[in-house]
Amino acid sequence: MARFAGVSHQTVSRVLNNHPNVRELTRARVQAVIDQLGYRPNTAARALASGKSKTLGVVALDSTLFGPASTLWGIERAARRAGYFVSVVSVRSIDRQSVREAVRRLTDQSVEGLAVIAPFTSAPDALAKLPTGMPVVAVEGDPEGDVPVVTVDQVEGARLATEHLLSAGYATVFHIAGPPDWQEARGRVSGWRSALEQAGAEVTPPLAGNWSARSGYEAGQVLAQIPDARAIFAANDHMALGLLRALYERGRRVPEDVAVVGFDDTPESGYYIPPLTTVRQDFAGVGRAVVQLLVDQLANGARTEDRVVIKPKLICRRSSMADAGPPTAH
Repeated sequence: MARFAGVSHQTVSRVLNNHPNVRELTRARVQAVIDQLGYRPNTAARALASGKSKTLGVVALDSTLFGPASTLWGIERAARRAGYFVSVVSVRSIDRQSVREAVRRLTDQSVEGLAVIAPFTSAPDALAKLPTGMPVVAVEGDPEGDVPVVTVDQVEGARLATEHLLSAGYATVFHIAGPPDWQEARGRVSGWRSALEQAGAEVTPPLAGNWSARSGYEAGQVLAQIPDARAIFAANDHMALGLLRALYERGRRVPEDVAVVGFDDTPESGYYIPPLTTVRQDFAGVGRAVVQLLVDQLANGARTEDRVVIKPKLICRRSSMADAGPPTAH
């Protein structure tokens, strides 16, 4: 290959490893030869030669829920851009035994670092016995834990949603919460409650959901019968979808009679009827931060205690865009 490109073997190696000290013209010439010859690096041979697998391990929750799935996507994308492969082991729950077994399987593959997507309140115990010499990052883990953490500011996201509704003139905001054993659900309850307390608004008991549209629908059937439930914050977009259906069936129009805000900004949320105001989580940013923390630990040869908090963003759409005056007569 070096002969075809008219460069040294060392230059080819630098191009293959994305080394910065290569002129763009030379890089383009070598890359053209690589494409023409259909060359693919022998990763197994490279790992043997360097002693590095260039692979990161991820312990992921066995779930199709938007949050965990999007978090995994963000990590995989960032790892690929950083030149790493990703090996994933899915677990049904974040407990000590499940995590230990998943980590064993990943270390058997010679992964260089571990990311554990740890949204449950049981995570601190599960992460207590991880290999001490292995770079580790807990994703959506307990900020008070003993391992580096990358998390979205759930409290701030819920506060943004609640303050948005209060600023429109609503007396208070009702809440459909996620499962209490999820860190995100607790953070969103905390942010919602603190925003109401700061505004001197009534704090009504949150209704419990399980992230599903069905649970949002069931909570919505209750809320639709409460005349004072004029503004509702659902802890994720799927529950907000069920809520919208329940309100529709009871003849309560959104946003004329009830303003609704969700959380996550799923790809479908802009196509709900009406389009849903929601809180967007930067999953790509989470992935970049996770991979950067792992790479930094690999470079420094020591585990850090970093805490990276990713800021969410309120996305305003039609579902909350109404005057907080009396309900529309119909």
